[in-house]
Amino acid sequence: MAYWYWLAFGMALMAVEIFLPSFTALWFGVGAIIVGVLLLALPGMTLAWQVLIWALASAAFTFAWFRFFRNKSPDRTKAGMGREALLGETAMVVHAPLGEKRVCCASPRRSSVPTNGSSSAGNPLPRAIAWWSTMCRATR
Repeated sequence: MAYWYWLAFGMALMAVEIFLPSFTALWFGVGAIIVGVLLLALPGMTLAWQVLIWALASAAFTFAWFRFFRNKSPDRTKAGMGREALLGETAMVVHAPLGEKRVCCASPRRSSVPTNGSSSAGNPLPRAIAWWSTMCRATR
């Protein structure tokens, strides 16, 4: 198999990654590009070795991504998580605590409400606070 097949295959897999959220196809594409570069340097490599190197490189890169690097990515949303998973998070208190009752908090990371003091006409902040207040009354 010619080296440029592997390079084209790797670039195609990397292009497919645009439509996938997990970065999995990216690492298979990197593995294919590595095989293409190795085949350029060692043109006598058999197809069995090419496929073996591609599989091992792809598996190693995918494992490294999920094991070491993906955990360092910031979590963009906490929606749908249980209360226990949110304990210890920084939030904005909407109502003062009332004894042993639950306190409703609005997390600044979960809200897309602008808080930079924009005009009240275009500012959805009062609407969001009213919604959270309603939710707080429902949990009491």
